[in-house]
Amino acid sequence: MTPTEPAVPDPTEPDPTPATAHPTPTALPGTLPGTAELRRRTAGVFPGVRADLEALVRIPSVSNADFDAAHVEASAAAVADLLRGVGMDDVQVLRARRPDGREGAPAVVARRPGPAGAPTVLLYAHHDVQPPGDDAAWSTPPFEPTLVGERLHGRGAADDKAGVVAHVGALRVLADDLGVGVTVFVEGEEEVGSPTFVPFLQAHRELLAADVIVVADSSNWRIGVPGLTTSLRGLVDCTVEVAVLDHAVHSGMYGGPVLDAPTLLARLLATLHDEAGDVAVAGLVHAPDPAVDLDEDQLRADAGVLPGVRLAGTGPLTAGMWTRPAISVIGLDAPRVATASNTLTPRATAKLSVRIAPGQDPAAAMAALRAHLEGHAPFGAHVHVVEGEQGKPFRAPEDSTAMRAARWAFAEAWGTEPVDIGIGGSIPFIADLLEAYPSAAILVTGVEDPDSRAHGADESVHLGELEKVVLAEALLLARLAAER
Repeated sequence: MTPTEPAVPDPTEPDPTPATAHPTPTALPGTLPGTAELRRRTAGVFPGVRADLEALVRIPSVSNADFDAAHVEASAAAVADLLRGVGMDDVQVLRARRPDGREGAPAVVARRPGPAGAPTVLLYAHHDVQPPGDDAAWSTPPFEPTLVGERLHGRGAADDKAGVVAHVGALRVLADDLGVGVTVFVEGEEEVGSPTFVPFLQAHRELLAADVIVVADSSNWRIGVPGLTTSLRGLVDCTVEVAVLDHAVHSGMYGGPVLDAPTLLARLLATLHDEAGDVAVAGLVHAPDPAVDLDEDQLRADAGVLPGVRLAGTGPLTAGMWTRPAISVIGLDAPRVATASNTLTPRATAKLSVRIAPGQDPAAAMAALRAHLEGHAPFGAHVHVVEGEQGKPFRAPEDSTAMRAARWAFAEAWGTEPVDIGIGGSIPFIADLLEAYPSAAILVTGVEDPDSRAHGADESVHLGELEKVVLAEALLLARLAAER
């Protein structure tokens, strides 16, 4: 039996295989500012864009419940002021409530209508950030923006306050030449899983309705080469408990005939991968391999893989990261070494995170994982699975009008064709947007690069790349206006 089963083609979804060539639109018509003029304007506004980013980074807008929510409020107010400053007609700070009744974090929504018949473009980013972690791990203070070479360091400098100022900068560049309707939606709780995203869409569906949605929360291929994210893996997770005894017993008295729960849990977890390191759960599908691949040495350096540790899996590295399932143990409950007694542990629990390939149904993936765990109980141990989060994967049409416009804009801004990339992580709210606005074209664009270290110490954004992102978005909006 093969470790994974090929995905069954869905005629309602586009082919996820990256194309080798894409038709691109021609230059902008003479009635709109040309690339050279927009490039000149971008250079002129970019010092202000950088100052805006530095001001936002100084606000420690961590949305985790253990941190002061006043900073998230201050961040939302600062974003609202930025949007008013670029001529947005209607700027509101809004919230929705969670299913349990608790109020969500503040989001900023700003609108500017376009000319009659023009499309409306929704520009998404988020202003909340991850906790900084140990300050000692940072080379510079996490909430003091610091220039190191060509990179601006600070928590949120890349993820995703760079996305916020990219939208602000593009609107500043176009000014009175903005030929489309624009709605800016800057979320305040993305880093804690967007718990009120669906209620927010339900409450403000008409307010956020758009023909094209630009999500500026992804990455580029590398410095100097832009990327358009055409696929995202989905997510399912669960906890699995292995039980062998109804109470702990002396390891000397009963050790031998009875294997402890951590040992049997380890044996169960080992069945999730084959000898090559490929996922061995029947029913988890994979999508076709990407057309591009990564250099192994670079991946090892970026991930900090220790010398001598072999990489897992077969096939291209990008396939293992973008278009095939991955299973990770992200937590273990068992006696701590420091407090362990000399007994056989009766129960042990692990938390599993499963990234699922584009084309996989999350409910089917969860069922497959449960069936595997329950069907591989070692030595008859009792296995109990508690299902957790589910998030849908995403794959974009690669030859839509909006995608062609984006490819043209990125090629103009960088001077090189963009690469179609996948993201191994998940952005579950993309599926929520598609459900709310099924006719909208969704473009997932990047402000980060492989050196950005989003969520980690020394997070940073390359300022030269950020300037190109601003130009590319201005070009994209102008292109969409020209094609109405």
